[in-house]
Amino acid sequence: MVKVICASGKRKTAIARAILKKGKGRVRFNRCLIGVLEPELIRLKLQEPVALAGPILNEIDVDVEVRGGGFIGQADAARTAIARGLVEWTNDPALRDTFLARDRTLLVNDDRQKEPKKTGGRGARKRRQKSYR
Repeated sequence: MVKVICASGKRKTAIARAILKKGKGRVRFNRCLIGVLEPELIRLKLQEPVALAGPILNEIDVDVEVRGGGFIGQADAARTAIARGLVEWTNDPALRDTFLARDRTLLVNDDRQKEPKKTGGRGARKRRQKSYR
């Protein structure tokens, strides 16, 4: 029987699904290897849980599919999915504590959302100026 772990992460409107299975240590983001991703900020965000996991990742292949949102929201959702998958794969409380000590959003979804626009202005808080007085 082959061990396969499915994990998910969310950020704003981006939803990431990570599939972990036995392999050669490849990490792919939307079918693209993590080493060639542009811009560099995405690559650095995705490499954070990989670097904290250490040599565990040498025998695991990670495929991450992300839909929705912008590229930063997608990167945050993907790093949450990768970290959750690694913790579930290893069942190691020390790794879980390492992720939580580094950054809580590695394991917990960031539930902040865009504030809705209201009437009388162009955005959520901005209002039209009065021309009298």
